[in-house]
Amino acid sequence: MTAPADDLPAAPAFYEVEAHGTTHSGGGTLLGFWIYLMSDALIFAALFATFGVLSSSFAGGPTPGELFDLRVVAANTAVLLVSALTCGLAMIALQAGKLAAVRWWLIITALLGAAFVGIELVEFRELVAEGATPQRSGYLSAFFTLVGTHGLHVTFGVVWIVVMLVQLGQRGLHAENRRRLLCLAMFWHFLDVIWIGVFTFVYLMGVLRWS
Repeated sequence: MTAPADDLPAAPAFYEVEAHGTTHSGGGTLLGFWIYLMSDALIFAALFATFGVLSSSFAGGPTPGELFDLRVVAANTAVLLVSALTCGLAMIALQAGKLAAVRWWLIITALLGAAFVGIELVEFRELVAEGATPQRSGYLSAFFTLVGTHGLHVTFGVVWIVVMLVQLGQRGLHAENRRRLLCLAMFWHFLDVIWIGVFTFVYLMGVLRWS
């Protein structure tokens, strides 16, 4: 005999239901992204530790004082830090519901990120042209791995911004796009913090120690 409908157990609900009827798991998305950032932080921690071990393994090759121009690196650092500001302004515009302002600030952020990667690639090309390749010494292997990994992350961030610009053009400031933009902002600021460590530990301390 079939039980009355009122006696049937309610189906488990795993998602919040918005007023317009769509479902989402916003809290789960943000928590998952925080877990990803923590795992990424562990990767960079391992790369920093490796660089620290190999920071004096020059194998008779060039030292940081001979390789780097701190003025260029400082200028590139300023470019990335300004992009953190423009990303923050995009989030302020997001909270105010200003779609056009969000898109413009994201475009500026992407351009600054692309400029940062471009300057970094020029630096790598000049190092290779001088014979300072990753195979030259343990120091250079650790340098290219750490700095290159960060550069790849920034490149991915620029691609992510472009994807978000397309999605904003299609759906505007929809709840899902808002959530994705929050994740993007956390990722971008995470890269800024990592780069401050790279600039201080790899470039600044390296040049001052070995100049």
